[in-house]
This record gives sequence, structure tokens and C-alpha cells, in this order.
Amino acid sequence: MKLIDSTEELSATCARLAHHPFITIDTEFIRETTFWPVLCLVQVASADEAVMIDPLAKGLDLSPLFELLADTNVLKVFHAARQDIEIFFNLTGAVPEPIFDTQVAAMVCGFGDAIAYDQLVKRISGAHIDKSSRFTDWRARPLSERQLSYALADVTHLRDVYVDLAERLKSENREHWVSEEMGVLTAPGTYDLKPEDAWQRLKLRVRKPIELQILKNIAAWRETEARSRNQPRRRILKDDAIYEIAQQQPQTPEALARLRSLNKGIERSSMAAPLIKAVTDALEIDKHDLPPIPRPPASPEGTSAAVDLLRVLLKLTAEEQGVAQKIIATTDDLEQIAIHGEAADVGALKGWRKEVFGDKALRTVNGELAIRFDQRKLSVIDVG
Repeated sequence: MKLIDSTEELSATCARLAHHPFITIDTEFIRETTFWPVLCLVQVASADEAVMIDPLAKGLDLSPLFELLADTNVLKVFHAARQDIEIFFNLTGAVPEPIFDTQVAAMVCGFGDAIAYDQLVKRISGAHIDKSSRFTDWRARPLSERQLSYALADVTHLRDVYVDLAERLKSENREHWVSEEMGVLTAPGTYDLKPEDAWQRLKLRVRKPIELQILKNIAAWRETEARSRNQPRRRILKDDAIYEIAQQQPQTPEALARLRSLNKGIERSSMAAPLIKAVTDALEIDKHDLPPIPRPPASPEGTSAAVDLLRVLLKLTAEEQGVAQKIIATTDDLEQIAIHGEAADVGALKGWRKEVFGDKALRTVNGELAIRFDQRKLSVIDVG
């Protein structure tokens, strides 16, 4: 099995692939020691050929591939697309369009929550995929035949999976359900996390507004530093260190050195000044301008019981529709509907979800629908 390693060959291949209505795509990458994923292999298949591209090949220009990904006449089929799309977004600044995620489609088609690729392939085509090469070193060259066989299977079987799921969606008139889901995956904001929002990745182990401000400052600094050095966030500064700095608020190198979560000698490193500045900048903010600690509002009496009832309704709806519960509504959706009713700004009250579940959920909290246990079965009855 040959890897495409020249721009000329890649250009000719992408020109052929562009004549097909859909292509399947997968990537192999490494990101354990870097902030940005290192793209090591790209696999692409059309109805009549499957190829592998070596992004590490010297002198290879990936522009023909990026042009293919941007071609709106060709549907790009992924399984669990987010990480693959993130890689292409970071390389090009654009999201491939249009796309189809077979993991999302599988949830709509009743294959459960976030089914793994090998399990989906087995259930649809009966084929077995050897996953033993999944965590091998994809940067090493030459790649073994076993690695290449594994990588190619990720796009060849995906063709059959896509065709099967597309037919199921069409027969059930659910194509627009998946199209709505692709909106999140194709939104650039999904992949472009701004440093000032990096604190949202952390658990809020702080109790005071000043601690939250320091946490925000340091998280933003770490995000910027990790990107510029191309190192994982944890290698720049561990989460536990951020929490301790936020709580102890060191304003001198000596105070920084006393923190147990930081490496010995931190006070003499280049990190000391920006960490201390993150603290002092926060301390200079007027206390009235500090961010409030996010706290969920107190739920009205009866909310818990209403959520439990909606959870049963969700289960019944998912079984009736033959789809995964997860794709219809989240626990937060149920809580918001129980508290705010029609005013709840949640996915379960939009688009196809509102049609199959949201309207019934609203009628349930309004006392117009009830759930009855009869002859060992649960059913929804109209009492409004």
C-alpha cells in the first residue's frame, strides 16, 4: 500500500475525488507532546478508490486536499468528526463543508449514544476491524502494513456505513434531523477557543470573585503560552497550580515559591513575572467589577419531580422514535423546561426535537399530558 507523498500525485488524486458526490475521510494524528495535533496521515475514499496521504512527506503541499475539503459539491463523510475537523480548521482557518457525521446519524437511526466506529461497522456490514494499531506511533516512517491496513479500513468501511445510514434517514424522512446537527460541527466557533474563554475548561474550585478573576487571568495566559510554545497546557501549568495561585494570591517571587503545586525554582523562571502580574492585575480591579461566581439559580419547588417525569417521557419518546436519548435532550434541557417552560432556550425546544419531544414536554409540565402505567407498560395519555 503506497502513500501519496508528492504534490503532483496529490493534485491528480484530488481532481479525481472531486468528481464524486461524497468522499469518506479520516486522519491519524499525535498530540500528546504538542498543543496543536500533529497530522500524520490522511485517508480518503470515494466509491471506486481509497488513498492515503502522507502529510509528513518532505515538500508535499496539501493545498489540493484543502481545496477538495472546501468543495461544496462534494459531501465529506466522517465518523466522530470533531477532532478531524479541528485539525483541518487549525491548518486552513476554515471548516470543511458540507459534512456528514456517521456517529450523529447513527444516534438518529437508533444505534445508541456515540457508538464506536468498529461497532457500527460490525452492526451494519458484519465486518470486523482490528483496532490494535490505533495508538501506535503514526509519526514513525515507514508505517507498517498493519498500520496502513487499519488506517485504510477507517474509510473503506465508512462508505458502506454512510450509504446504509443515508438510506435509513431518507426512508424515515429524518435527513433534516442530521442536517441540523451538522450546524454545530461546521461552526468555526466550535474550534476557535479564545484565550479569554480558556477558564471555562476548568472546574470552578473557587469561592470568591477575586479568585475567579485570578483564575481567568492565569488560564488566558496559559492558553496563549501553550499555543505559542506548541506545548500541552498541562506542561505549561497544571490545573491544580492555577487553583492554588487563585486561592493564595502570591504577589512576590518569594510567595510564589511557597506554593506546593509549582515546580521548585519557579520564582527564578520566566513564568514568575506573568503569574504574579495575573494576580496583581486582578487585585487592582474594583471589587464591584469583579466577576460573580456562577451559581445555578434556586429551582422552584417541584422541579426535581418534574425533571424525573420528563426523563421518563424522554425515554418513552426515544424508544418510540428509535433514536438515542442523548441526541433528543440533555439533563440540562429537561431542567430548563421544568423551570422555564416555553421560555427555556434549549435544543429540545427547537427544530425536529421540538416536534418529537419538546411539545410533549411542555404539555407535560403544563399538566396536559400524563404518564400512565397500565398492563405492565408505560404510556402517555392526554388529560388536557
